[in-house]
Order: sequence, then structure tokens, then C-alpha cells
Amino acid sequence: MASSKHLKSRTRQDYPFMLEYRTRWSDNDMYDHMNNSVYNFLFDSVINSYLMDHCGLHPPTSAQHPLMAHTHCDYFSAISYPKVAELCLRVNKLSKSSVVYEVALFEKHVEQVKAVGEFVHVFVDRATQRPNANGMNDQLRQGLAKLLVAEAPSKL
Repeated sequence: MASSKHLKSRTRQDYPFMLEYRTRWSDNDMYDHMNNSVYNFLFDSVINSYLMDHCGLHPPTSAQHPLMAHTHCDYFSAISYPKVAELCLRVNKLSKSSVVYEVALFEKHVEQVKAVGEFVHVFVDRATQRPNANGMNDQLRQGLAKLLVAEAPSKL
């Protein structure tokens, strides 16, 4: 994952997919901002929305499904009810059976990113709960490839 400084400079244009979420009163915690646990809920929601709408995933019946292997979040500033969040999604790495997503949370009408998370899925066969020897199916791979963003090579 990129450095916090680099992530903090992300814009909506860095992400090919976006989903709006209207924050709820119950998303706030006693500190009057959205509770940290809600970010993971939202990251999971935008990813699964994309998988169902663009990759043919049907969670109860698909032969392959994703298991979450890793999650991480860098928080830069707070958002709270009643603001509208914009969840922006991209794929940073697409492997044989796994995918590394990056999700940015913006507040509607505010340019600066509020948080950027990394989420790793491993796609497994429903029957074995293990990755398929041939990797993820073609429909999943083709849908995820539409979000794949090539990073500029490092100058280090």
C-alpha cells in the first residue's frame, strides 16, 4: 500500500467506481463522529456491491466467493451524521485467486479524502473453501480488471 502521505493526496479521479452512502444517526459514536468499525462495514459494502453488480457474484449460490484475508485503514479526518459519504473503489493488484482493493471515503462536496483503506479478498470454491487450482472464474476476473489501476513505477 502507498504511503500515508501519498494516500492523503488521493482524489475521486483516482478511482473508477463510486457509491454514495448517507450516514445514519447510529453511525456516530460518543465522540460525535462515525465510529471506526463503520468504515470496515462500508468498505465491505462497496466492494460486495461492485462484485454483485459487475462481476456476477451471488453470495448465497456462487460457486466461488470471496474471503477477507486482510484489512487496513488510514484515517485522515472525521465524517459524521448527517453527511453523505462517497465510497470510491479501485483494484491495486489482481492475482490468480486474490485481489487487493483500495477504498477511499470522501465527504460529498469536500475535496480532501477522509480515509483510505486496503481490503484483500481470496476467492475460494464454495465446496472446499480453498482457492481453485485455476484461480478465480473469468467473470470475476474480467469485472475486477475494469477497476485495475496501474501505479507509476517507484523512483527509489
